Amino acid sequence: MKKGWVYKKDKLVGVIWEDEEGYSFLYDSAYLSNPIYNEVSKTLPLRKEVFTSTEMLPFFDGLIPEGWLLQIAVENWKLDPRNRMELLLALCKDCIGDIAIFQNPK
Repeated sequence: MKKGWVYKKDKLVGVIWEDEEGYSFLYDSAYLSNPIYNEVSKTLPLRKEVFTSTEMLPFFDGLIPEGWLLQIAVENWKLDPRNRMELLLALCKDCIGDIAIFQNPK
């Protein structure tokens, strides 16, 4: 299983993971209990239940670079361009916007 911790402005939002069934995202209970925090995306509204999909959840897939920037990362870091979770974990520690994804909790 591959897992990433999702942060928004240095606050732990939740966890995304890939297993044999597909991709899943779960909001952290502490994040859900604070009324000032918002969802990471309108497609991922705040809830206690797990979001699941057989494909990478669209919001997270949209964080992965495209085009020439993706090609540079794939070539230099020897990444598989078809492995979306590997790309997310390798390339989205410092992506555009206020979301960051790390392989280990901060």
